[in-house]
Amino acid sequence: MEQQTILVVDDDPKIRTLLRNVMETEGFSVVEAANARDVWDFIGDPSIKLITLDIHLGVDNGIELAREIRRKSAVPIIMVTGKDDVIDRVVGLEVGADDYITKPFHVREVIARVRSVLRRSSISQVSEGKADPVTQLNQTLEVSKSFCFDGMTASPDRLELVDREGQDCGLTSGDFKLLMVFLERPKRVLSRDQLMDLTGGLEWNPLDRTIDNQIARLRKKIERNPSDPKLIKTVRGIGYTFACDVDRVQPSGGAASSA
Repeated sequence: MEQQTILVVDDDPKIRTLLRNVMETEGFSVVEAANARDVWDFIGDPSIKLITLDIHLGVDNGIELAREIRRKSAVPIIMVTGKDDVIDRVVGLEVGADDYITKPFHVREVIARVRSVLRRSSISQVSEGKADPVTQLNQTLEVSKSFCFDGMTASPDRLELVDREGQDCGLTSGDFKLLMVFLERPKRVLSRDQLMDLTGGLEWNPLDRTIDNQIARLRKKIERNPSDPKLIKTVRGIGYTFACDVDRVQPSGGAASSA
């Protein structure tokens, strides 16, 4: 299995060293950046599979840096925040981060969140030579079709969702993956367990709100009125369904099919 590389971004060398030791103990490769300038030396490098990014990055703004990274790359980002930074955590997720870790953190939590985000983002390696559901979904998306629905267009090859005004919605890689699960299966009822499986998440349990929180974030991006969703509908006691018609468009621009 190819070793996965994680970029640790923090202006505190002690935190960088701690995270490096934790990650390397678990078999990851680690590179470090102390500021925004150093980060850009790594963005676009295909060996970087995940970034941990401190919100309070000295003279640099970690949230703004996350926003800029997301404009150029779909690499997963885990924000590192202080225990009282509730607003910063929310804003960090809104601008494109995939998860967050609160300082002071426990090393086992760090590893659990890193592995969870990697799984959700389909970067984990294939187990025993058999493609997992995320890999199968990625292979489907490689057809390079676009998906049109309710005036919006999703382009899997660019991980881009263009809204009704022609603007990029700025979805996180995890939220885009969830959207594609729905677009590939319109008008089918999907349980939370199925959604976690298809997006590469951990096994769902009744107390786990991961999918529900992700659905809420996605609704804010695609629904005309998120408080009265018409696209992603809740199926009480089961899960969710994508209730809108979806047109699959070939790269040439012609509609291939309508689901």
